[in-house]
Amino acid sequence: MVVYSEHVALNLPTSDNIYEKRRTRSWKRQWHHLSKLQKNCIYIFTALICITLFYILSNSPDETAIDVQVEENQLKPVIPLELKFNEKFLEDQERVIEDPKDAELVNVNGVIPKDKRRTTFSGPSTSRQVAVVKAFKHAWKGYRQYAWGHDHLKPISKNHQDWFGLGLTIVDSIDTIYIMGLEKEYLEARDWIDKHLQFDINRDVNLFEVTIRVLGGLLSIYHLTSDRMYLEKSVDLGDRLMACFDTDSGIPFSDVNLFTRKAHSPKWSPDSSTSEVTTIQLEFRDLSRITGDPKYEDAVSRVSQLVHNLEKTEGLVPIFINPNTGQFRFASTITLGARGDSYYEYLLKQWLQTGKTIDYLKDDYVTAISGVQERLVRKTVPNGFIFIGELLNGGKDFKPKMDHLTCYLPGTLVLGVHNGLPDSHKKLAEDLSTTCYQTYARHPTFLSPEITYFNIQGESSNDFYVKINDAHNLLRPEFVESLWYMYQFSGNSTYQDWGWQIFQGFENFTKVPNGYTSIGNVRSAIDVRPKDMMESFFLAETLKYFYLLFSDDPKLIDLDKYVVNTEAHILPIHNL
Repeated sequence: MVVYSEHVALNLPTSDNIYEKRRTRSWKRQWHHLSKLQKNCIYIFTALICITLFYILSNSPDETAIDVQVEENQLKPVIPLELKFNEKFLEDQERVIEDPKDAELVNVNGVIPKDKRRTTFSGPSTSRQVAVVKAFKHAWKGYRQYAWGHDHLKPISKNHQDWFGLGLTIVDSIDTIYIMGLEKEYLEARDWIDKHLQFDINRDVNLFEVTIRVLGGLLSIYHLTSDRMYLEKSVDLGDRLMACFDTDSGIPFSDVNLFTRKAHSPKWSPDSSTSEVTTIQLEFRDLSRITGDPKYEDAVSRVSQLVHNLEKTEGLVPIFINPNTGQFRFASTITLGARGDSYYEYLLKQWLQTGKTIDYLKDDYVTAISGVQERLVRKTVPNGFIFIGELLNGGKDFKPKMDHLTCYLPGTLVLGVHNGLPDSHKKLAEDLSTTCYQTYARHPTFLSPEITYFNIQGESSNDFYVKINDAHNLLRPEFVESLWYMYQFSGNSTYQDWGWQIFQGFENFTKVPNGYTSIGNVRSAIDVRPKDMMESFFLAETLKYFYLLFSDDPKLIDLDKYVVNTEAHILPIHNL
């Protein structure tokens, strides 16, 4: 017998499920019992709550956005809300843009079109100029590819070098680009300056170098284009550099932190270089004349006046000066080379810049050149080449050594003669030009060394010699600069031919696949020892002076209207 068990399963809801169903039915029952008016009021109230919440959420600040905005503001240059420009000067200097809606004018970034800029250039007009432009574009291409936004290109390693972190090559060479008529390169350089050149950076920079390269470059391209973006950058930079003049004597410190605006002497010495503190006047004075704010010119004029009143050796100055005492270090060297050179250059050029109105500048210059002729000029043996040596130990001992930097002097001398200064300066300029040319021509690379020693006692059959540690060439511009001035005021095409030979030297021995490089040995055409560095002044000065030298237009840069700073930047003469 089999017995079957029957099971009945009852699936009863839990108490929770019963509660939820009852609550649901309760809410529904209550909603259905509401009148139509009550339901409409609830609908309206709910809609108002939703709209209010949406408005609050959409307008509340996002924390991430706040952080980014603060960071961006910290990077922006400190520019006054209203720049008090010298409006009369601006009216004299600028072309008025009549139609602000001009499509070319806007050009996305507000770039002034070519036909609205104050000065325009048509590009190369001779075959030699074409060759220089080709060289520039080769150098620019390498920089653009491997060092864009950095200070210098290292063309061999395809790398970059930062000295101050200010994009020196771009700012320093933008007026060269403009003068050569390279519109594409100009627009990309302008765009970088507009969007990326910031001075609110926490690092020390050298007052002199930043003034002549960056401030000078910005002012120059401003004068050529009338683009106020450059002027606003100039004002921001000038204000930061002004901290250097906060010294007991008024002689500026050599270095300043652009962010903290704290200035100090170099780490290696309490002194500043004489040439550095006296080769910032053109730029700061120009900034005052444009803005109508005298503080920049007052600061640098005080420096010139202080140096004017100091004791000198027949107008010649030692290469170091102390910002605290305002006195020269008298035991230091007297030279027209490194740390002394541009003091003499800016005496003349300040006088010209101010419409020949500050006589003590001219007098100091004429006295100094007389001192050069009496104390520094010598002739070599056996061929009688004229060179300019140095005085050591406070002017007691003569050293037959001349830096390549000294080869700027022929150009400065003939500029002075053109403006009515003694004719004897012209003969010295011609003789010194011949010697500088020989320092190129007597080497197999046709390039000059950094330093040359001269034979004055017949100890050798050669007029000069070069020590191995001085045989490097840094792509410097000084002699090409002088050749341009010499040609401008004489019309003698020999100076152009000399320049062309030197240009070929650069092409043959410093050109590499990604630019141009300084070399370590000009004495060998086989072993030049490339140094993997292309300084900004190669594009800013050397190639610019080559381009100007080879022009068939003697007024491409009118030297009766402009004065050229020591970094080849073009500034107007202010006739007071």
